[in-house]
Order: sequence, then C-alpha cells, then structure tokens
Amino acid sequence: MMNLPLQATIARTLEWTGMGLHSGKPVTLRLLPAPPQSGIRLVRVDLAGSPEIPCRVENVTQTQMATTLGLGKASVSTVEHLLCAIYAAGIDNLRIELDAPEVPISDGSAIEFFRALREIGVERQAKARRVLRLKKPVRVEMGDKWAEAHPSDGFSVEAAIEFAHPVIGKQSFSYVEGETAFDSFLSARTYGFLREVEALKKLGLALGGSLDNAIVLDDQGVLNPGGLRFADEFARHKVLDAIGDLMLAGHRVRATIRLSRSGHELHRQLVQEILAHAELVDVADASPAASVRTPLFKKARRVAVS
Repeated sequence: MMNLPLQATIARTLEWTGMGLHSGKPVTLRLLPAPPQSGIRLVRVDLAGSPEIPCRVENVTQTQMATTLGLGKASVSTVEHLLCAIYAAGIDNLRIELDAPEVPISDGSAIEFFRALREIGVERQAKARRVLRLKKPVRVEMGDKWAEAHPSDGFSVEAAIEFAHPVIGKQSFSYVEGETAFDSFLSARTYGFLREVEALKKLGLALGGSLDNAIVLDDQGVLNPGGLRFADEFARHKVLDAIGDLMLAGHRVRATIRLSRSGHELHRQLVQEILAHAELVDVADASPAASVRTPLFKKARRVAVS
C-alpha cells in the first residue's frame, strides 16, 4: 500500500465521536474524500465560515503536550495520532471536519483510527504521488535532545528515550517502512505521570485524560489495570508521534530519521529543516539516482510557538 505511485483518498465518509484528551470536550469528527493535490485539511465546521487549516508545519501554533495547528481564529489540537494513522493507511488527500478544537483521543493511540480507515478503504486518484527526498543530512538540538534526518531511498524512524523511572528507563524502537507491522506501534498509547496531572489541569491540559485513554504512572509503576501493551510501549509511542508530526511536511518524507528524547517541538524544527534541504519528486523518481528532478522545495516559514 505504501509504495503506490498514485495519490489516494478514502473511499467513503467516516464519522467518529469521542473526547479531546486535553480539552475534555466531546467532539464529532468526519473524514471525507478530497481531490488530488489538496493534501490533508482540517475544517472547523462549528465556526462561522467553516475555516480550513492545511496540515502543514507553517500552521503549527503550539507544541506543548501535543501538536496544535491554527490559522486565523481557528485551531485544532492533538492532531498527531490521526495523522500517523493517515500515513499508515496510505492516504494523501483528506478533508477532516470537526465541531470542536481537538481531535478525539480514542484509546490514546492511533490503532482505532487506522482500523477504521482500513475498513472504509482507499481510493486511488489519477495523480502521481510525490515525496520529499532529502538532499543532505540535517540535525536540530534542544539541550540534550536531538533529532536528525539522513538521505535515504526509503523511510524509517528510530526513537530513543530515557526517564528516571523504574518502568521506563532507557528504551528505543525502530520503524522501517515496508517491514515493521503497523500494529506494533500504532497501538502504543500516550503516557503521563500522576504527579504532573494537577499541574497540567491548571494549564487547561489533560482535562479529558483517564486510564482508558493514556498510560498513567506513579513513582513506582503503571496504574492502568491492564498494564502495558509492550514493555517498550513508551518508545513505540514516540515513533507514532514522530510519524504524525512528519506528515506536516505536506508530503511523505524519504529519509532515515533518528530521535533522542525528542518531542513535538523538536519534530516541528526537524520538519522545517527537512523542507529547507529537500526536493519534491514523483514516487517513481524517488531514488537519488533518478535523472528527473524538480526545484528545491521552499524553506518553511518560521513560526513563533507559544
């Protein structure tokens, strides 16, 4: 599915209801087919004029605890899990309608979105899929955190994390396109620490969080009755988040991605660096040896993050 030369959208409309993790508000989500070359677009149907927000890195307005996109007075937060599911389903063009300012959290992972998309099916479109081919290695750093991308014929993401917690410690997980099973990381849930919950709520975050949609840890272990889905579920979720954030490049990326203690802000910066050092090519011309090329992709506009 992932190497189709043609762009794709969904075969029919999908509706989803749920709750926002950070807002705690109910939301109805409708996914609709979209024409070729339109990309992924968020539409706030609850606001006057139903404003649209293209899922592009230049529209990132917030990266604290989740990725938020905004344009004008419209914004949508926690987009990364849905975007990762869209990547896994092989979709290029999609209209996402919401009646609230946050994507539903589902079970805290991307697996339910992916299964729903796979069930309704994908429709191929009469336009060649285009990808971003990295021309040189790039790296961004924030203190002891870093993220880098290296030119490659394919796409892979390796994430390493480290927490001074008995359940987490040092972990790493690697995804390789065409080799790694989607279920092995799309079902990894978001996580948080019990000691941080009250502070987050004072900031207006995690208002809809529960043991049903996140892994919660105290100082000794996991509070969820069912425990973990994987011993390294935390690193697997980092890969999920990163792939969702990388979709904000506007096209699929051809690169080897390596991450150390990364988060949404570092992912945002990495996407901007990739856009500044990549070229847009048809899938058929994605090999570095291909002779047909398009001009250098324009550098992403830098944005202030609150």
